Amino acid sequence: MSHEDEEQELENILDALVQSYAQPLAINSLETTALPNRRAVIDAFKHIQHVMLLGYFSTRTLSKSTLRLALSEHLLPAQEILCEQIQRASKWEDRHKPDDERRPSGWCKSNVYALFARLPELRELLHGDILAAYNNDPAAESVEDVVFSYPGILAITAYRVANALYHQGVPMIPRILTEHAHMRTGIDIHPGATIGKNFFIDHGTGVVIGATTNIGDDVKIYQGVTLGSLSVKSDVPRDRESSIKRHPTLEDNVTVYAGSTILGGETVVGENSVIGGNVWLTESVPPNSKIYRTNDPE
Repeated sequence: MSHEDEEQELENILDALVQSYAQPLAINSLETTALPNRRAVIDAFKHIQHVMLLGYFSTRTLSKSTLRLALSEHLLPAQEILCEQIQRASKWEDRHKPDDERRPSGWCKSNVYALFARLPELRELLHGDILAAYNNDPAAESVEDVVFSYPGILAITAYRVANALYHQGVPMIPRILTEHAHMRTGIDIHPGATIGKNFFIDHGTGVVIGATTNIGDDVKIYQGVTLGSLSVKSDVPRDRESSIKRHPTLEDNVTVYAGSTILGGETVVGENSVIGGNVWLTESVPPNSKIYRTNDPE
């Protein structure tokens, strides 16, 4: 192919691509406000990881005298990035609303500061999650081993941050955070799920936790576990404030072993119960149960 032919071929390709954007496709999104930048959101999350677990990410020796400066080196860029990305997401979501119903200009910054104000609390929760992994896995040689190496910790960290933003009403950003962790770990936790203290995901690959799942304290789940919904009709409200519960509840101190599937918003696994591997569960079980086979009728 001659140089002139190559140029003409490229022009033809560009013509076809431009024409594809002229079609009424939902993915075009050309004439709206700028959408959030996924890479920027992930960069902000990495700064927050540093703030929450500074000693594990720092490239220099830390001390109490330099702690404030070291934290600010990550908190300030996280603030700048998140403010812009939350503003983009909120403007996009409000694009069809009347002016008097759109979020005010300071809404983005107030949400960033609300998240930052919760970081000490989120650190305490994450501390419990890390200790749960260390205490429940005899293969863990140290707490440091857990933080550096366990995919469940990355997934839970992203979830804890995303869940805070989700309940502040921030659009798009929470799901970007949890899907980043999903792609890295194979663990899919919806930011709307409710998860208590000392949560442990062992191994983790293939874990799915739906949006209206409720998980109590001291719960352990293993790889391949699905906490999902039964078949869902297309008219189910997409509003995050909807009261429709589609996913199960695990009460305190429940263990769910590998490959089990628990479905339905009315399904409750009572406290101190153990669900064995490869169980298919669509009905509630009382506290202190041990389920090792499907509860479906033969």
